[in-house]
Amino acid sequence: MLLKEKEIAENFASRGKFVDDKITGKGEDRAFVDLVKLETLWINTGTRCNLQCRNCYIESSPTNDELLFITKQEVDLYLDEIADLELGTSTISFTGGEPFLNKDMLHILEECLTRGFEVLVLTNAYRAIDKHFDALKRLNSAHPNKLHLRVSLDHYSADIHEKERGPKTFDRTLNTIKKLSDWGFDVSIAGRSLANESRSDALLGYHCILSQYEINLRVVDGNNIVIFPEMSTSKDVPEITTACWDILGVHPHQQMCATERMVVKRKGTDHPVVLPCTLIAYDEAFEMGTTLKESFERVYLNHPYCAQFCVLGGASCSG
Repeated sequence: MLLKEKEIAENFASRGKFVDDKITGKGEDRAFVDLVKLETLWINTGTRCNLQCRNCYIESSPTNDELLFITKQEVDLYLDEIADLELGTSTISFTGGEPFLNKDMLHILEECLTRGFEVLVLTNAYRAIDKHFDALKRLNSAHPNKLHLRVSLDHYSADIHEKERGPKTFDRTLNTIKKLSDWGFDVSIAGRSLANESRSDALLGYHCILSQYEINLRVVDGNNIVIFPEMSTSKDVPEITTACWDILGVHPHQQMCATERMVVKRKGTDHPVVLPCTLIAYDEAFEMGTTLKESFERVYLNHPYCAQFCVLGGASCSG
């Protein structure tokens, strides 16, 4: 695990939380989620990124290679397994790092689209994507309504966005969003709401900035945008027990790990491994084997992100 992940684990372990897979610190049965159907397979393309965002949960940066660039041949094996097991998976989604730094990215996208999958790519839309514009246009034309680009815009105000992503990133990112939208790409926004602002205020803020840049993308009604709750690595969050589902009025099937898995390739390993979700990338305790079939097991919510982001935050990386 990287430094931030280790600090999170040690912080909660010192309070007796998130230690035992199946029992909480108070001795109660820990909540779990069973896989219902693998609707979305996430693939981490590598943790290298052309930006180094201050609060990046996966600590992506120009130098972080803890998760290696995945190859087309490795992706093909998982696509073959989906077909062989007749899983009915509809979407292949890619996250990083910045996916467009991976030299195999365009070949991977073409393979997924040719096989008939919906494809979602999370990108910062800042510089790295620029050299792929022509190839992406060709793919979008050949596979209409199948390629979806979700662009990270950390906030609708330049100050807050650039505090996270660095100077001069706000205007350029928005201009790239406009280009992609004008070229006919299916574009959505990955945004963030601050702790002191409501979802409706955040939606209105994004609506206004997109209108200011003359981007034809309607978000005010909650479509074409995913707004994630502000994450804190130091906030004390409760452990989720089996009794919490009824108390909270939440169902296990609403959680990401009921319908999704993520593939990562760790530095120093020969094969990618499968994890239950996109958020817990470094904790080896959450590895579920090297194949999708091996990953079809119960997931115990033994991580603070399970509580903060998913169960209590109500968020999902798939939107």
